[in-house]
Amino acid sequence: MQRAKRRRKKAVRVKICVFCEESVNYIDFKQPEVLKRFQTEQGKILAPRITGTCADHQKMLANAIKRARNLALTL
Repeated sequence: MQRAKRRRKKAVRVKICVFCEESVNYIDFKQPEVLKRFQTEQGKILAPRITGTCADHQKMLANAIKRARNLALTL
C-alpha cells in the first residue's frame, strides 16, 4: 500500500483593493495608464482574484475598460 501524499497549503497573501486604499469613488475611462494595469497584453480584463480589487471596484473597472475600448483609448 502506498501512503497518501500530503499536499502543503500555500501561504495566501491577502490582497487589498488599490481603489479602496485610495478611497476612489469613480474609475475614469479616460485614464488608460490606470486601466492598462488591470488588463493582459491581449486586452482582457484580469480577474479580481489576481488584481485584488473588491467587487464594487471590479464592476466599475470593467465598465471603464469597456468604455475605453469602445472609444479606442486602450486595447
